[in-house]
Amino acid sequence: MHKMAFLNILQNNLKESADKLGLGSNFIFQQDNDPKHTVFVVKEWLLYHCRNQLNTPPQFPDLNVIENLWPHLERAVQKHQITSKEQLKSVLQEEWPNIAPETTRHLVESMPRRLEAVISAKGYATKY
Repeated sequence: MHKMAFLNILQNNLKESADKLGLGSNFIFQQDNDPKHTVFVVKEWLLYHCRNQLNTPPQFPDLNVIENLWPHLERAVQKHQITSKEQLKSVLQEEWPNIAPETTRHLVESMPRRLEAVISAKGYATKY
């Protein structure tokens, strides 16, 4: 994915996703240091549209709740007989919106515990 595709996702989905989770504008947006996340155009857009941000190290799954969401999506996808890349893409797009908001909310609400665990472990791996 390139920077403009990522920016388009933010522009079209961030507010709606926060609203679906019942967060309104009271949320902390988290992303790692992937290059498409750190380009000027994305950082500038976030500066004006997302006051609270948490930047985490790349490849640090203990503080990246999306890493815990992938298994939910994988289980849903495995229920299908995938025979091509096109079918996989279609199934992913079909199953992604079916992930229960409660699942996502639970993961988001686990962030304070995750942060405490990382601090206690002095940056080493935790149970998350």
